[in-house]
Amino acid sequence: MTDPVHPFVAGAERLDVDLDEFAKLDPTFLSLTDKREVLLLMARASSRVQALEARVMACADDVADAEGFRDVASWVAQRSQVSGGSARRAQRLGAACEQRWQLVGRALVEGHASIDQGHVIVAALDELCCAGRLVEASADEWADVLARAEAYLVEKSADFGPRALQRLGERILEVVAPQWVDELEERRLRDAERAARRRTTLKVQGLGDGTALIKARVPESVALRLTTLLESFTNPRRAAEGKAADDGRRVPYERRLGEAFCSLLESLDPNRLPLHGGDATTLVITMDLTALVEGLGSATLADGSRITAGEARRLACTANLVPAVLGTRSVPLDLGRASRLFSPGQRKALAIRDKECRAHGCTIPATWCEAHHSKPWSAGGKTDLDNAMLFCSHHHHLIHDERYLHQQLPNGDIRFARRT
Repeated sequence: MTDPVHPFVAGAERLDVDLDEFAKLDPTFLSLTDKREVLLLMARASSRVQALEARVMACADDVADAEGFRDVASWVAQRSQVSGGSARRAQRLGAACEQRWQLVGRALVEGHASIDQGHVIVAALDELCCAGRLVEASADEWADVLARAEAYLVEKSADFGPRALQRLGERILEVVAPQWVDELEERRLRDAERAARRRTTLKVQGLGDGTALIKARVPESVALRLTTLLESFTNPRRAAEGKAADDGRRVPYERRLGEAFCSLLESLDPNRLPLHGGDATTLVITMDLTALVEGLGSATLADGSRITAGEARRLACTANLVPAVLGTRSVPLDLGRASRLFSPGQRKALAIRDKECRAHGCTIPATWCEAHHSKPWSAGGKTDLDNAMLFCSHHHHLIHDERYLHQQLPNGDIRFARRT
């Protein structure tokens, strides 16, 4: 006498046989109405079968243990040739429905909710369960909140797809327990801010080609502030200059942000920054006396990096520099005379006088411009209004670029022309 077959096994066998018969049919000539009906019925049936599989997996740890597998998901993945990820998702869903969210489990196997909706609802309820540790609520009070949330989300699965249901699940507390929303939100934000500060990092790596890679992870609020500052440098240029690369093509947004980052750093007043090594933040540049006077050759930064003499002259307009000027035998001739930036009062006076960038045809407002020494500070020029002009960052680079000639027009504006 053979052992009786368990109804669950018998049902699975009948389903397999029915599918064999079903697979012999040709759907090509179904009517439009029949196709709609079949598609909906098959989607519902497929979801129910997956829910039943997850339900069985939730109580099948002994299957894995009997054959030495880590868990039943690993066993299913190996024996049925499905991906380990999908098998683990099914196992987690089944366990959650059997142990915590029985109402969700019943809705899935009865076809009242799809398997995708089930994953979304369980994730929202698990998140809400964890949130109970953050509010001043008793165990019974929070259990009631969870029960109402589960019932509400299962009910709404008839009206909302997985994505909309996910958004609803993220705000479910506002529906079932609005009295705790503010407290929970405040605690979540505070914890998120603390975690963000703990994960904050910044790395600067020289690439050996004259550039460096800056990689940072910062709190979102800081990133937004940085982006806003950078876009304040790029937006006026985009509107007024329509800035293009040397070959006439439009400059990519990422490059504009990179250039804006450089402009932001160079616009900082070093005298207003924290002390660095006992003195205000200072950039030390070493260069040959001939290079300083003629604007040719190169200069060396404190870390050994080399820049052109023209770039050193430009930096003298916006950075706190200590020049170490070398004679013909590389003997220091002058070390320690820090350059003097234009004061806030002088910048205000320049803004009133110039109103915008002094490059001919440029309409970048004075607010976004940099003060430039007409006679370079490195050549003995004074930091006063008679020796000052406002230029946007683009034209400030150009006036120190040896590839360009510049001519002062009768109205005082500067016209640029590329050397031929």
